[in-house]
Amino acid sequence: MKLKGTTILAVRRDGQCVIAGDGQVTLGEQTIMKANAHKVRRIYNDTVVIGFAGSVADAFALSERLEEKLEEFGGSLLRATVELVQQWRMDKAMRRLEAMLIAADADNLLIVSGTGEIIEPEDGVCAIGSGGTYALAAARALVKNTDLPAREIARKGLEIASEICVFTNDNIILEEV
Repeated sequence: MKLKGTTILAVRRDGQCVIAGDGQVTLGEQTIMKANAHKVRRIYNDTVVIGFAGSVADAFALSERLEEKLEEFGGSLLRATVELVQQWRMDKAMRRLEAMLIAADADNLLIVSGTGEIIEPEDGVCAIGSGGTYALAAARALVKNTDLPAREIARKGLEIASEICVFTNDNIILEEV
């Protein structure tokens, strides 16, 4: 059985970018294995924040490879993710990784998809994981209808997702870039 189940939400607004993640790790479809996992973290001298969803081991492998690419390309997040995706598509072992990342620095907000694609959200809001669509809908509504800062939108979006998605809890970790 695979350990999975999470929700990661990112919001960029007024020069502030926040990535939020819940703490739930699920075994299969029925068992909560951990409620306080940290799936949002700072890498590359605290200048890049990532959040990951999918298979835990695969997500760790992917985040380690991203950090290696950041080192190789002097902290350029866009260049590092392009190189990571190229490696992901060509390497047979990496192609089997079942994980996704959201990565942000001062200038970029990117989704690195499980199919080896890089997606930059056009509205400054993106989400991945089992509760991602719920969190995304909530955050977009908050962006369009409130003046809340990015940090509060990310928190409230994840709280709403935790009320709907059984694979998402309200143990929220937030990191800001």
